Amino acid sequence: MLVFDEVAREGHEQILYGYDKVSGLKTIIAIHSTALGPALGGTRFFPYKSEDEALDDVLRLSKGMTYKAAAAGLDLGGGKAVIIGDPMEDKSERLFRAYGRIVDSLQGRYITAEDVGTTTKDMDLVRRETNWALGNSVALGGAGDPSPVTARGLFAATRAVAKKLWGTPDLSGRKFAVQGVGKVGSAFVQLLVESRAEVVITDSYQPAIEAAISNYGVRAVEEDEIFNQDTDFFSPCALGGALNEDTIPLLQCEAVVGCANNQLATEKDAQRLADRDILYGPDFVVNAGGLINVYDELHGYSKTRALHRVDAIYEATLTILDTAEEHSINPNEAAMHVAEQRINDIGDLRRFRRSGHDRN
Repeated sequence: MLVFDEVAREGHEQILYGYDKVSGLKTIIAIHSTALGPALGGTRFFPYKSEDEALDDVLRLSKGMTYKAAAAGLDLGGGKAVIIGDPMEDKSERLFRAYGRIVDSLQGRYITAEDVGTTTKDMDLVRRETNWALGNSVALGGAGDPSPVTARGLFAATRAVAKKLWGTPDLSGRKFAVQGVGKVGSAFVQLLVESRAEVVITDSYQPAIEAAISNYGVRAVEEDEIFNQDTDFFSPCALGGALNEDTIPLLQCEAVVGCANNQLATEKDAQRLADRDILYGPDFVVNAGGLINVYDELHGYSKTRALHRVDAIYEATLTILDTAEEHSINPNEAAMHVAEQRINDIGDLRRFRRSGHDRN
């Protein structure tokens, strides 16, 4: 892969490769944009098959963070990091502290947090080497695990989609197919069950399935069967790219609302959903709760303030859906327009950020 060609294609500002021989750390940090503020995005710890696969993922994820922050009205840019390895076997104090030193070298242009494969405990280790790590434990003044808050925002967005479709946000009796019951997915399932919705799940990790069945009494199906379940909602809560030209024709739902990043394999897939009259809640709008929550740590964390902002995802989602209807475009196009408009309107105030302290 020609790295500079890839960077130029999506307009990224900077790519940083980091390595520590002692711990085996191999990391890539991608800064997509700092037009609105320092680039904030989580660290994904994943056993990528190749460095090219890792680079492709971090480029896609970091661009998504730019749109997520802009659409949420935050003074943040977009960035992301990946660590190549097996999170079940390769973690160590040395690795995360070495990673923290690499993050610190960017002087706050990139701020990290947890993501797939990383935890609050991991971020506490990173924080020992840099101030630019959020999602820390409550004991360190952080917000703790952001997963329940991300699920809360997703739940708010789901109620907004229900309001748009059926005139009421009540989810009682609604049927859901949830793909992925990890940290956020399982918290989302809990909220759905508590609202008396019917839920069927799947996951590639059998212990996660067993935990969801035990805790919430839900039904499970094989991974390839989740797409053709007869439901009201399909909720992709695993890794990205689940919605594509092969899977979209299989869907038997009224709406798609989930917490996974980069749910669409390509932007064309948003129109494929619209052509099937499936209402799509744009991923970078509906899953912004975790970002909003850790963003609040930059201002001295207040749970009340953070949750108030997260609950506003309900109104933000309705606005996007109404905009799409008004302009006869699909919701993903409407959400991208809102995000790009904010970047264009505000971004020129600080064309290229010097550091995380640069507020002028």
